[in-house]
Amino acid sequence: MSNTSKQFNFDQAVIWVTGASSGIGAAFAIEAARRGARLALSSRGVEQLETVRKDCIAAGAGPEDVLVLPLDLEDETAMPAAVDRVRDHFGRIDLLLNNAGMSQRSLCLDTDMSVYHKIIKVDLLGQIALTKQVLPLMVEQGSGTLAVTSSVAGKVGSPMRTAYCAAKHGVMGFFDALRVETAHLGLNVTTIVPGSIRTPVAHNALTGSGKPTGVADPAIEAGMPVDDCARVIADGFAGGIEEINVGTGPEMQLLEMKRQDPTATFRLLESWTAELFKGNTPHLNQ
Repeated sequence: MSNTSKQFNFDQAVIWVTGASSGIGAAFAIEAARRGARLALSSRGVEQLETVRKDCIAAGAGPEDVLVLPLDLEDETAMPAAVDRVRDHFGRIDLLLNNAGMSQRSLCLDTDMSVYHKIIKVDLLGQIALTKQVLPLMVEQGSGTLAVTSSVAGKVGSPMRTAYCAAKHGVMGFFDALRVETAHLGLNVTTIVPGSIRTPVAHNALTGSGKPTGVADPAIEAGMPVDDCARVIADGFAGGIEEINVGTGPEMQLLEMKRQDPTATFRLLESWTAELFKGNTPHLNQ
């Protein structure tokens, strides 16, 4: 089946990116600006968003083509006004990239339920709530792309990430179902599945007590440069790819392995985890 109807043209398209203050969101926004897009940038960090705005302008966007729109995805009541602001400024929304989120580094045994509530509220329910606010506008337009940044952890269970995996598996299920519901309305849905990408995600990940780890993750530090990741994602949109896998590390092989042989995948991950802990059960919140 041809992907022609799902190909995305960046030139003058209105793209709203959440989690745009750093990492994949910031890099994608700059890459989109380089390709001629107009941008709404959202996150909680206003100063960081202003920096990304300047980078987008330096990449070719006009000053009026980049809107800074602070938004906390835990505050669903703020979303209708945010949608109105983007629509009033640009007149339409062609692509919503739900990219905001946080990760986790703690064993289930050591993780307070408040951490599960927070990560699922931000990484899953926040994406659903904002998408539901934008969806009627795209239906009215008769076009648009709804996208989400999931993770390899949204396809494969990974140790120290039970909350994160729950949320990322959840967004994959929601957006896959949304795709089949909205295709006949002229809408497109894209899921992005990154592996290890060099971003601050590990530093900002929550421990079992809910505090940020503040430390690097060797796999993340050795991962794909974030600018390369942004180009792969942008090329995926342009090519009409509905599930964009992006990364260069060994974790990417787990995607196909999980499909072909789930049992072998479970045993492999168990062996990796045993090697990581070497028989000890760490309690990261102590």
